[in-house]
Amino acid sequence: GAMIHYQLCFPNLETRYSFNDHVLGYLTGQTVEKSQYQAAIYRNLTTADLPAFEETLRGLFASIPYNNYVNNTISSYEGYYASVIYAYLASLGLDLTAEDVTSKGRIDLSLRLDNAIYLIEFKVDGGGKALEQIRQRNYQQKYQGQGKPIYLIGIDFDSAERNLTAFDWEQLG
Repeated sequence: GAMIHYQLCFPNLETRYSFNDHVLGYLTGQTVEKSQYQAAIYRNLTTADLPAFEETLRGLFASIPYNNYVNNTISSYEGYYASVIYAYLASLGLDLTAEDVTSKGRIDLSLRLDNAIYLIEFKVDGGGKALEQIRQRNYQQKYQGQGKPIYLIGIDFDSAERNLTAFDWEQLG
C-alpha cells in the first residue's frame, strides 16, 4: 500500500512558545533569569543595538549553571551554543531560519525583523573567523534590495571558557 506521511506541527502559537520555553530550560538550566534575557534580546534586536546584544549574550552564557554543562552531554557539541541562541530567539516568536540555504552556502542563522535583517555565523574554538566566513561567502546577497539594513554577525565561542570569545559585526545598507 501507499505510504502515509504525517507532518506534526504546533496547533497554535501559545503551544509553540511554551515548547521553545521548555527546550530553553533544558538547554540552559536557567529559570528566573530566562525572562530577563528574553526581554533584553528582544530590546537589543528591535533597536539594532549590537554592543548591547553582545553584552546580553555574554551574561546569558555566564549564567548557565556549571552543572548543566557537566550533566548534559549536549553542551560538548558544537551546535550547543547556536542551539541556545536559536531557542531564545524562537521563544520570542521571531522570524528565523537555521541553516538558511543560499546559492553560496548556508547561513547558520538568519533573522528577519521589521527594521533589520541579521545574518549570524557561529564558530566554536575557531579562532575568531566567523565574520570572515560570512563576508567571503556573500550570504547577504539573498536579502539585499529589501530596503532594510543587513547586519552580519560573527560569534565565536570557546568551549573551555563556555562563553563568547569574539562578537564581530558589520552593517550593510
